[in-house]
Amino acid sequence: MDTSKSSLLANPNPNEPTMAFHFTTALANINASSSHSLRCRRIRCAAYASMAVAAGPGRAWSRALLGRLLRDRGRAKTRIRINIRLPRRRRRRSTRASSASASSRLEILRNLVPGGGDLDLCCLLEESASYIQCLTTQVTLMQSIVDSISM
Repeated sequence: MDTSKSSLLANPNPNEPTMAFHFTTALANINASSSHSLRCRRIRCAAYASMAVAAGPGRAWSRALLGRLLRDRGRAKTRIRINIRLPRRRRRRSTRASSASASSRLEILRNLVPGGGDLDLCCLLEESASYIQCLTTQVTLMQSIVDSISM
């Protein structure tokens, strides 16, 4: 069989069925009679948890994400959310193209990837690639769920 054909037929993310199973199971357990904000929070937590479980414990971002979800579960009952919009200041961009150095970009990436704070550059890039792949799969899964419901 041609290698280009086999690469098109192969599942690019073998964890997608696992993620779909965990996410749809969690969605089925969400109570429809609860408030809108509570349902949104539960859907977000279910999406992140299913993504982290599908990735497995071998990834630092999945361990960090599951740990954060477990910590936040106890605090969710005591948290009161107040929505206050504060005016944002406009920042001027510097005229130099190299205003953000490589180290500041690395820190931004460390803040974006869960559990990326203590990783070296090579591991951080591997974790980032895995995290982006799982986020892409999650978006595809949610779009297919919405498409199947709206038909």
